[in-house]
Amino acid sequence: MRADQVIIQPVLTEKSNIARELAEKKYTFKVAMNANKFQIATAVKELFKVTPVKVNIVSVKGKPKYTRGKGGHIAGTTGDWKKAIVTLSKGDVIQAVEGL
Repeated sequence: MRADQVIIQPVLTEKSNIARELAEKKYTFKVAMNANKFQIATAVKELFKVTPVKVNIVSVKGKPKYTRGKGGHIAGTTGDWKKAIVTLSKGDVIQAVEGL
């Protein structure tokens, strides 16, 4: 699997921004469902030219969603997805996520 297929997009939430701004330098990414820790670490190293120290993975369940239609309420869910929290070595920064 190619590196651009492993890393889908960064997750930019308030909680992930706080973790990124601390001294720990933890970056959060949405990744492919079949990616493992080693593939994620090599993809981050290849795409952003930084050294990942640790990778944690979380499988996120989809949330229930409802919509109103002509026939009444229609129930559904958002899709399941996988989140990776990557800790970088000291001094490394991912410029694309930082917005510099």
